[in-house]
Amino acid sequence: MTSPHVVILLATYQGAAHLRTQLASIAGQSFGRWSLVVSDDNSTDGTREMVADFAQDRPPGQIRLIDGPRQGATANFLSLLDQVPPGAWAAFCDQDDLWFPDKLARAVAAMAHQTWAAHYAARTIITDADLRPLVPSRQFHRPLGFRNALVQACMAGNTSVFNARAVALLQAAVPHARRAGVISHDWWAYQVTAAHGAQLIHDPQPALLYRQHARSEVGRNDTAPALAARFRKLMGGEFGTWLRAGHDSLAPLDLPQDSRLALAQLDQMLSRPGLAAVAALRRGGFYRQTRAATAALVLSALTGALRA
Repeated sequence: MTSPHVVILLATYQGAAHLRTQLASIAGQSFGRWSLVVSDDNSTDGTREMVADFAQDRPPGQIRLIDGPRQGATANFLSLLDQVPPGAWAAFCDQDDLWFPDKLARAVAAMAHQTWAAHYAARTIITDADLRPLVPSRQFHRPLGFRNALVQACMAGNTSVFNARAVALLQAAVPHARRAGVISHDWWAYQVTAAHGAQLIHDPQPALLYRQHARSEVGRNDTAPALAARFRKLMGGEFGTWLRAGHDSLAPLDLPQDSRLALAQLDQMLSRPGLAAVAALRRGGFYRQTRAATAALVLSALTGALRA
C-alpha cells in the first residue's frame, strides 16, 4: 500500500511565542509524506514571518500560508478543511504544542488498512508553559461512538488525524457546521465521523506535549477548577446550547438510520422538560466516559438545564 499524503492543518493567531517549537517538531516527523497549510487570523506578532522563514528551509510547495477567516479558532479549522485535496489525509495541529517524532507515523499505521472512514486521536502529556510535563491526559475506558460523541468531546483535535474518506465526510459537513455555529471543531469532527460509523481509534500512548499557558484556546479539563467550571456550564444552560448546535449541524447530513434515531432522541432530550428529557436520554443511550459525568448529564436533563 502506498503511504498517504497527510496535509497538516495549522490554525494560528498571535502564536509567535511558541510556534517555532511546534514547527520544528513537524519538521522532525519520521513520516515524511506531509505538507503544511497554515491559516493565520491576522497575527501581528511575527507569526506570519516565522512561517515564511520556515517555508524557505523546506522543499518548494510543502508549506503554504493563507489568510484565515478571522472568526476564531473553530472557524479557522473549519476553513482549513477546504484546503485538503481529494485523496489526501488530514491532521489538525495547534500552534503551541510539541509533536513527538512518531506522531504522524503512528496515526498512519493505525489506519493503514481501513477501507472506510477512520479517525485517530491519542492521549497527550499536559505540560506547563515551558513544556515541563505535569500529567498525562485522561485515558478513556468506555467505548467511543456516536452516543458518546453527541454529549462529550473525547477525540482531541491537536492529536486528530483523518484518512481520506473521513476528510471527505468532514468537508461535506462543514457548511452545516458553520450555519449551526458549532463551538468546537474537534468535538464536531468526532460527532461527524462517529455518526457515519467511522473507525474510531484512541491511542493510549501520548502523541505530543500539550502546552498550558495563559492564552491557551482550550485548557486542560482534568483539574478540580476545570471540572467545576464545566459543571456550571452543564447546569447553567450553556452546555445545552452546545448540544443543540451539534444536533443542528448533523441533522442535514445523509446519515445511517441508527444515527438518525439517536439524533431524534437528542432533539427530544434538549426540548422536553424533566422526566421526559431523562427518558429521551435513556432511550438514546447517551453516555459520558465516567459514571459521575453521565449522572451530571442526567441531572441537567432532569432540571431543564439542557433546554435551549
